[in-house]
Amino acid sequence: MSKKVAAHHKKASEHFAKAARHYEEAAKHGEAGNHERAAHHNEIGHAHVLHAREQAEEARKAYAKVYGKK
Repeated sequence: MSKKVAAHHKKASEHFAKAARHYEEAAKHGEAGNHERAAHHNEIGHAHVLHAREQAEEARKAYAKVYGKK
């Protein structure tokens, strides 16, 4: 696998991990009744998921460019 593809996969993984942490925070705040903070962390988590999906798509494109049929 090319270094560029691997870098995109690593970034995607990092964003998914960050999203998970923010969703955990959202759950904690929601359980405590602090719904504004829960919503805040939910939105941040959602943004990280979107960034992760973008990185995964860039990895797919880079992989196709390197290993695609000519």
